[in-house]
Amino acid sequence: MSFPRYPKYKDSGVEWLGEVPEHWEVKRFKLIFKEREERSLKGEELLLSVSAYTGVSPRSEVIDNGDHLSRAESLEGYKICHIDDLVMNIMLAWNRGLAFTSYDGIVSPAYCVFYVIDGSEPKFLNYLVRSDRYTLYFKAFSAGVIDSRLRIYPETFGRLFCNLPLIPEQTQIAAFLDRETAKIDELVAEQRRLMELLKEKRQAVISHAVTKGLNPDAPMKPSGIGWLGDVPAHWEMKQLRQFAEILRGKFTHRPRNDPAFYDGDYPFIQTGDITGTDRYITEFKQTLNEKGISVSKQFPQGSLVMAIAANIGDVAILNFPAYFPDSIVGLVPHLDVDLDFLFYMMITLKQPLERNATVSTQMNLNVEQISSVVAACPPLIEQRNISAHLESELAKFDTLTAEAQRAIDLLQERRTALISAAVTGQIDVRAAL
Repeated sequence: MSFPRYPKYKDSGVEWLGEVPEHWEVKRFKLIFKEREERSLKGEELLLSVSAYTGVSPRSEVIDNGDHLSRAESLEGYKICHIDDLVMNIMLAWNRGLAFTSYDGIVSPAYCVFYVIDGSEPKFLNYLVRSDRYTLYFKAFSAGVIDSRLRIYPETFGRLFCNLPLIPEQTQIAAFLDRETAKIDELVAEQRRLMELLKEKRQAVISHAVTKGLNPDAPMKPSGIGWLGDVPAHWEMKQLRQFAEILRGKFTHRPRNDPAFYDGDYPFIQTGDITGTDRYITEFKQTLNEKGISVSKQFPQGSLVMAIAANIGDVAILNFPAYFPDSIVGLVPHLDVDLDFLFYMMITLKQPLERNATVSTQMNLNVEQISSVVAACPPLIEQRNISAHLESELAKFDTLTAEAQRAIDLLQERRTALISAAVTGQIDVRAAL
């Protein structure tokens, strides 16, 4: 759907704004907002956080697993905010780190809180200040040398300009954007549901191939393992130690982040490098020096590496020799085991391995627990046939998943462009309501 432009435009008098609809007003933000200076006396109000993705949310909804609600011992002195206030992380305003709140609560003292003083519609202003056009504007006037240190101070923010329609039109534009972005968000959600279904189907195809084989008429026998069920009668039941030599990573130095051990010539892989989505490890982010490798363990190229803490059970194939910490094991397949088959088989073993994990502060596995896990092993030629079959079948899922992701990207680009065009007056949406 395309939208018309306004009948007449005028020069805004501000180089960045360019032409604006003739009846829109150009105003400095300090004539729209005033900074709120209220502070919490006890720190007992709802703690809020602002995000580029979700806007303002209760901090408890966005903290990482295992993180604390706040690093501060007390929230006394945190800044008060009220519904329809603008909450701004001054270090991330350029990256959409500002939004209007739908909650009463408190925010970090490092944030700025503003309330509307000219009667403008908060929903319209929320779209405006979070639009690409305005966040680029904020970035241009932020102080700092690199992105991670950019800050826009309240005095600078107040001096910047925006173009505003009359309040009834602000309400119309906000209602239009609510409706249209909701449609786009639902289409995006549909594509994401499709991707989840494809992921589930992909997993089912892998699981069936490596536990039942490719011949639907093959005689079957009980495996003796509840989750595995029946397996082809000619397959052997083996412990994992009979599939591969199992190597345990090592990094005996603590603290692990001591710079004396890093920045050398030797690749060092950690659990975060095993994503669970990438089949191969083809690059590395860290290196060890001679001192570092003396307290670590090298795995050979062609090892199947698996996380045994945090993202437990995630696997990838190593494309080069590298050093590993004790949170990762390496599986070097025996001569009668195909590496690609072992990769697919280990994907199916993720949940059984998780069930075997020891729980302390986080789940973890030891080599004995891993070695004793039992799986079904077909003859080598059949392993290779299964791997080749899966290569072909999974390529279809990968294509469909990539198409869904492209659709999501295009929808999100349209959403962003639509908001920017509407709040800057580049399109006239009044007749679309």
